[in-house]
Amino acid sequence: MCGIAGFTDTSLSILAKRELNSKMLNKITHRGPEASKVFVHEMVSLGHNRLKIIDLSNEANQPFEYEDIVLVFNGEIYNYVELKVELQAKGYAFRTSSDTEVVCAAYKHWGEDCVKHFVGMWGFALWNKTRLHLFCSRDRFGIKPFYYIVDGENLAFASEYKALKELPYFNSRLNEQQLNRGLQLGWSVFQDETFYTQINNLLPAHNLTWQEGKVKVSRYWDIDFSQPQSNLSWEEKKHKFYELFTDSIRLHSRSDVQNGTCLSGGLDSSAIASVYSTLLPDTPIKSFSVYYENEVDERPFVYEVVKKYPNIEPYYFSPTNEEIAKNFHKVAYQADVPVLGSSYISQYFLMKLAKSHGVTVAIDGQGSDEYLGGYLHSFYRVIGQLYSSGKVFKAFGLLNELAQRENFTPQKKRDFMLKSLACSVSRESKLYNLELSQINKLLNKDAAHMLIETKTSDKFGNFLYHLLQSTTLQTLLHFEDRNSMAFSLESRVPFLDHRLVEFAFTLGREDKINDKAETKYILREALKPVLPQAVYERKDKKGFVTPGEIKWLNGPLEFLLEIDYNRFGWMKKDKLKSLVDGYKKGDRTNAALVWRIATTAYWLKNFT
Repeated sequence: MCGIAGFTDTSLSILAKRELNSKMLNKITHRGPEASKVFVHEMVSLGHNRLKIIDLSNEANQPFEYEDIVLVFNGEIYNYVELKVELQAKGYAFRTSSDTEVVCAAYKHWGEDCVKHFVGMWGFALWNKTRLHLFCSRDRFGIKPFYYIVDGENLAFASEYKALKELPYFNSRLNEQQLNRGLQLGWSVFQDETFYTQINNLLPAHNLTWQEGKVKVSRYWDIDFSQPQSNLSWEEKKHKFYELFTDSIRLHSRSDVQNGTCLSGGLDSSAIASVYSTLLPDTPIKSFSVYYENEVDERPFVYEVVKKYPNIEPYYFSPTNEEIAKNFHKVAYQADVPVLGSSYISQYFLMKLAKSHGVTVAIDGQGSDEYLGGYLHSFYRVIGQLYSSGKVFKAFGLLNELAQRENFTPQKKRDFMLKSLACSVSRESKLYNLELSQINKLLNKDAAHMLIETKTSDKFGNFLYHLLQSTTLQTLLHFEDRNSMAFSLESRVPFLDHRLVEFAFTLGREDKINDKAETKYILREALKPVLPQAVYERKDKKGFVTPGEIKWLNGPLEFLLEIDYNRFGWMKKDKLKSLVDGYKKGDRTNAALVWRIATTAYWLKNFT
């Protein structure tokens, strides 16, 4: 895991390029404190800060030169061992044991199609000296960041906003539409937009090229909705899911440094710890858990995992109010964007805990909720689709199962059915735009509509696809990256192995959410033999819950409510103030929105 930054420019001298690139790298030293270097050419400058994970020798430092190409690479190619054997058979020689060199050889052999052969996470830039051509790429799910600016005929790129702000032509004009989405929806990014109008986000599963002043962006991978639904039996589906997940854990466990795992006690993190320990029972691994006693405390489930697998060495941490107040500025600085939810502060402490115990690679559970139907709002699409397809009794049966499990009040149950019916007749774009429009009452000008493509007529499948590629997951991965890299820690997410995701999209709805309203059903059943019984039997969905939006905002983070409303020039400041004042007086109806307003105000004041 590393930090990259670079640019094309024919007007600057070699020395000026090197100095500017070094300034960019200095802003992101936390991403790679173990080596820093700049490659300069008359057309391009490539910079790299290295965190050593695979092949700890200096020979693997970057920018890495291989024949006529130069690479700066942030991420991991988990199947590099298998690819290296394949490339050696084709005549390629290697001087290191790094995955970086495998990327170079793969490019030499397959060209830009090399990324289709990778299992991993990446954001990289590769300079071809012969063709005077820059080839950049981002992994299929956007696990690793890649931001860029196009300035005339020049291109600049980096792993974080901070580095791009060092460019002499950086424009700090804010993207008000993204600010609206952040405030209402809690998204840190949407499509290729960021919080700055000038900074672009390279989309997941996309490549970018620069040559002779021209930039081209193209998609190299997507979910194939034309493939038929799996005709495997239920037992065969479970077996295949287990095989794919196990292989993902096997690949994600490869490192030359200490591994650890984030362990909340939920299904996802417990699945990772359980499979890791089943595969490597004699390999010690440290686990890390954050809790809030008498409020949000899942240690009883963590204890069950640790009891079942003695190779796990557990560590626990509960942040005090003083620690939360003291560290908020650091969290906000590392985030590059407003801290859009209090759970990201817990995640920051989780990564800090892991680093304090000598871990450099943390294996985490992001991703499964998005493609296996783990969120409660998945049911709106499923129930609505059942109803619109004439399966009325099945729709009401599923709603009844869910209502009983979640202890819905009669009013909540009616509201849930009405929302499900709305989903049955509305496209995904309309649903998200309807939710976004709720902030219009605070705006001088209505929020711009978002275009969310219909990828498939299956509403549930379309919803899951966009959770992965367009909506929820992109924000979760943003904070996963920033919070881990704040401590020079590599975070790995084995649920986002594209082979596993592709298989999941061949499964039927009942394989993910069954008629008893059990979510992530195939995950639960496939891993039943290795999960502790208490975890297997869990039906609740906690997420990374904290007391933040109410107790922290009225306690250690109360200072966030001292808001300079003049910074919200595109909003109705009197209505904004009235909303926050109501919260201060005890109205908690809009606590999540008030949190986002408060943290956005802090970001506007301190980081723009």
